[in-house]
Order: sequence, then structure tokens, then C-alpha cells
Amino acid sequence: MRLLFLCHRFPHPPNEGGKIRAFYFLRHLAQTHEVVVASLAHSEEELSAGSELKQHCSEVIAEVLPDAERWRRAALAFAAGKSASLAYFWSPRLARRIEQASRERPFDAVVVHCAFAAPYWAGVRARFRLLDFCDLDSGKWFDYSRHRPFPLSAAYGLEARRLRRYERQVAAESHRCLVATQGELDTYRELGVSVPCKIVPNGVDLAYFRRRERGPANPPALVFVGKMDYYPNVDAVAYFVREILPLIRRSAPQTVLHIVGAFPSRQVRQLAEMPGVVVTGRVPDVRSYLDDAAVAVVPLRIARGIQNKILEAMAVGVPVVTTSQAARGVEATPGKHFLSADAPEKFAGQVLELLNNPARRRELTEAARKHVETAYAWPRVLGLLDEALDSART
Repeated sequence: MRLLFLCHRFPHPPNEGGKIRAFYFLRHLAQTHEVVVASLAHSEEELSAGSELKQHCSEVIAEVLPDAERWRRAALAFAAGKSASLAYFWSPRLARRIEQASRERPFDAVVVHCAFAAPYWAGVRARFRLLDFCDLDSGKWFDYSRHRPFPLSAAYGLEARRLRRYERQVAAESHRCLVATQGELDTYRELGVSVPCKIVPNGVDLAYFRRRERGPANPPALVFVGKMDYYPNVDAVAYFVREILPLIRRSAPQTVLHIVGAFPSRQVRQLAEMPGVVVTGRVPDVRSYLDDAAVAVVPLRIARGIQNKILEAMAVGVPVVTTSQAARGVEATPGKHFLSADAPEKFAGQVLELLNNPARRRELTEAARKHVETAYAWPRVLGLLDEALDSART
């Protein structure tokens, strides 16, 4: 089949962060289908990096939409009573190029990663539309409205309601929908549409994230991995550094936290001024920091869907301490595959338990790796994607 793969940001391989799920979906589909990718870039640099996708597909249709223009369109849309998020990812020029490609050679199916890219299918004739919500983004804005002060809370709540109405609309326009977790499926059902939806979780590249034996870290190293201009990640590390790390360093004063990820915000960069905190920015290979870590911390207070950072740490053999909020989307057992705590004192206590108990670390990591191999290996996940596309062939 000839497939159009729509993504609001370029799919990237594991070390690059961002749309890892989309990258594996794309690479898999390109093995048996003719795939055309359409996406936006924030800059010429990102556009150039995205050209590497041509290794995995027949054509890349992409446009640069600078941040200043995105924010201008988002502000105008919000003032006009529309969703700012959708306007932020809308490019009329990209839409025209997609329509032109469809006219020149029709597509058999459209696969959309994230609802923000769904508006681009309006001008495309295809007999099958598969919408991968992954997570319903309106839920994120509802979460923001509960965690931010007024007037941001009111604005986020308004955006959440507008986006929820849109999600209901595009779900009804689809032939099949996908989500990544049971929690997101429950939210999808609240939309009240009859279009079938199934769970296709994120996967882990077990050849890339290999488990290795590790000795005691000296000094004890903790690691947090994520895109560091993303608000839930910023909130998580700020909370950890101010309220949890001092409790850990009181008992283990040499402990160091590595905050690893691209585009650290000013607030994140300022955390490097605190004792025991290292902010790396973008790194050539996140695995080197995971390999050096005694514990991976995931202190997210705002979290939707599956946290890849938890799965990847479990895969390489780093014990994880996380909040219950972040753990909700991971089909694994607290106490057996990872440790979970919410209060700062309890979270610090869990980290210290692992730092001081090599046998407990080994017990957790062995069970975690086996579980990831069973539940989150990409071949299993991609088989579920194939099943969702089967009806496009009839």
C-alpha cells in the first residue's frame, strides 16, 4: 500500500528523544509499504536532520515553521475561540504540498501520529485513516490547569476543553484509533464515539538498550533523562532538586544528579548551581549516562501515558524510583520491577535503600529487564500495529 504518515514533529531514533514511537512505526511500515512522511520542523537545522528519514521512506514532505510564527498563530487562534495547540502545528504551505502529493498519486491509507497532525488529512483522499493518539493531549492541558496558578490555570482549562472537542471530531472521522495505555483508552471512551480503538503500547529497542552488569557508582550517580524544555520534565527536576535531593545528600553527601536531555530551559540550567547537580544538555548517547547511574529517578508530578524513560532504564538494568503518577502508564509491578513513592521523604528513602543495597538493586533490575523483554519488545508492539492496519487491505 501507499501510505501517508503524518507527524507533527520529525520522528527520531532512540538517542534523539522526541517522537521515538513514530520512528519505530515509520521504519516498520516502510518495510512492507511505500511510505511518504509529512511533518513540520522548528528550524532549518531540524529540517536538515529530518532528511535522514529518507533512508526509511520514499519521500519526505516537510516545512519549517519557526517558533515566533507558531506562537503568533497560536495566540490569534486562542483569542478567536479556537485551539491554540492546533494552530501552533498548522502550516498552510505544508497542507498544500500534502494535497498536491495526494492529487499526483493517491494514497491507500493515512497514518497519523498525534492528533495535532490530523488536520492535514482534510485534503487527502484515502480509503483508510488510522489515528494514533498515543495519549489524548487534552488530558495534559487538564493536568496543567490543576497545577498552574491563575490565570494560566483558566487558560489551560479552556484549551483542554477546546482540544477535547477536536479529539472527539477527529476520532469520529477515523476508521481505527490507537492509544498507548489502558488509562488513555478509558479517556478515549469518554469521547463517546463508535470508532474502534485499541491499545498499542510504546516499545523498547532491546538491542539498543542492552543490560549490562555494573559495579558500585562512585560517587553515587542518579540520572533523569528527558526533553528538558517540556514543562512536566522541568517541574519534575526542579521539585526533585529542591525537595528530595537534599534529603538524599544528607545521608549520602557525594550523590550527584545528572539531568540529561536536549533544550534545557533557563529554570533547568539554573539548577546546575545547586550542590550535586549536573545539567548536560543534549548528549551524543544517553546510554553512557544510564550505564554510569546507580538509580534512575522519575519524579514526575504531571504525567500522561507511558514514560519511555522508565522502560529504557528498566531495559539497561538501572533500578527506577518513580512517582505513582508517572508509573500509571507502565504495565509493571511496584516493588518488583521498580520502586514508587510520592512524598519527598519516602522518595528519598527509596533512593537511599537502592544506593545502600546492591542485592536489592540486582533483584529489581533482573526482574525489570525480563518484564520489558516480555511486554515491551518492539516486534510484539509492531505486530499490534499491523493488526490495526489489516482492515485497510480489505
